[in-house]
Amino acid sequence: MTFSEFGRRVKENGSLGTDHGAASSMFVVRPKGHNSGKSGLVGKHPSLADLDNEGDLKHHTDFRSVYASILDNWLRVDSASVLGKKWNKVECV
Repeated sequence: MTFSEFGRRVKENGSLGTDHGAASSMFVVRPKGHNSGKSGLVGKHPSLADLDNEGDLKHHTDFRSVYASILDNWLRVDSASVLGKKWNKVECV
């Protein structure tokens, strides 16, 4: 699994760059034939026309849901004890 909290804003700033944003990407790779869930993309690509109040992309999956899925399903560790509460699991992880 790889995850970066380093998202980017859609709109460029005064120096023609982009500032830190909220949404980012996460990749989870598992062995072929792994028995939980389906392979493929989760969710839809965020819309560039539908931004949050800060001008950031709207995310659709909370990273803690993915963490909970990996902790419970792959590592067999109680995710609530690690994350402080129960999170909905991601179906394909």
